[in-house]
Amino acid sequence: MATSPLRWLLPLGVLAALILGWEAVVKLNNLPPYVLPAPDAVLATLVKDRSVLFASMLVTLQTTLAALALAVVGGVALALLFASARIVEFSLFPIAVILQVTPVIAVAPLMLIYLSTDSAVLLCAWIVAFFPVLSNTTLGLNSVDPNLRDLFRLSGASRWQTLAQLKLPTALPYFLGGLRIAGGLALIGAVVGEIAAGSAGQGSGLAFRIVESAYRLNIPRLFAALLLISLTGILIYAALSLLSWLVLRRWHESELGGRT
Repeated sequence: MATSPLRWLLPLGVLAALILGWEAVVKLNNLPPYVLPAPDAVLATLVKDRSVLFASMLVTLQTTLAALALAVVGGVALALLFASARIVEFSLFPIAVILQVTPVIAVAPLMLIYLSTDSAVLLCAWIVAFFPVLSNTTLGLNSVDPNLRDLFRLSGASRWQTLAQLKLPTALPYFLGGLRIAGGLALIGAVVGEIAAGSAGQGSGLAFRIVESAYRLNIPRLFAALLLISLTGILIYAALSLLSWLVLRRWHESELGGRT
């Protein structure tokens, strides 16, 4: 897939300018590290505390991927059920909407009362990742061209053949779009759950390290943990975008011809 070098050079240049500006603000105002650490102090902390921070990063990443996997399984299965029985969609879709619009930060402390820390964090991540997969896949399954559907019916195709050869290929781009959204939301949900657990003195993920560092006024470690969370999100989005391109690049118009 051919891309212009400017697509990468421009954001890298802006990022470099922001880092240099950050460094200049700290140095010119002689700010102490507990107020605002310089980028080199954050990097030094990342290297010094790498064993703790990268172990916490793995915990957060594992929770995020587990929640995303459960969201995919549950979202796709329920979307298929919605597509086969509209009465089920009318009955259950409002409940899914309620789960989506309920602020997870408000229910996370409640989950910690009834569940173990790991289970509560996983549930927080699953709640916010589930709806994009469900809604996008349902939309894709309901977006089948009526003319093609009639053609399959006239050809005597069974329901399973129609599902496998028409509905699922139509829904695939929608599902992959929802998957990219769900990946980032699963990370957000995991971070929210870990912050709630960290406030209760539990947990071992990156967000727990942020809470712990804030209590101890170890601001360079706080920034280092925040940097790793951002890098984790970028990694997840890049991996899911690559998956989408690999699956769609040979046949779907959204990827045909590449982008410049």
